[in-house]
Amino acid sequence: MKLYVLFAVAVLLLSSCSGPRARLIGGRLPDVLDERPDGSSYFEAVGIGASDPSLPTETQRRALARDAAIVQAQYELLSMIKGVELDGGYKISRAIEVDSTLETKVSAAVRGAEVLKSEFTSDGGCVVTLRLPKQRLGMETGLALR
Repeated sequence: MKLYVLFAVAVLLLSSCSGPRARLIGGRLPDVLDERPDGSSYFEAVGIGASDPSLPTETQRRALARDAAIVQAQYELLSMIKGVELDGGYKISRAIEVDSTLETKVSAAVRGAEVLKSEFTSDGGCVVTLRLPKQRLGMETGLALR
């Protein structure tokens, strides 16, 4: 009996951790992308990319679309991070102006963000979701995030 209870609890816990949500509906981008921050312990950004439709293979088109989506998501993530308030009331963008090495550290942390999901659209585009844990950003930059 105890084994069944443990199994049921494990299934319940695993089903609640379903991973990042899908952004595409039937291979297409919806008219509205829901990008509400959930106030959790990470930053998350979405990038949308496309490639040259005249490329000879679908693999090439998908690879370039994914690369473009990652770069766009990194840009969105960097913009989001620069607006974060630090202990003391300063924003990261202000701290970067004061400390020239900080920009390099923040950029490196953003480039190291994990790709949670890559979704390919029916027309050859790509939607990428990136995630960067706030704790990791703090450790890599030495910043005390709020």
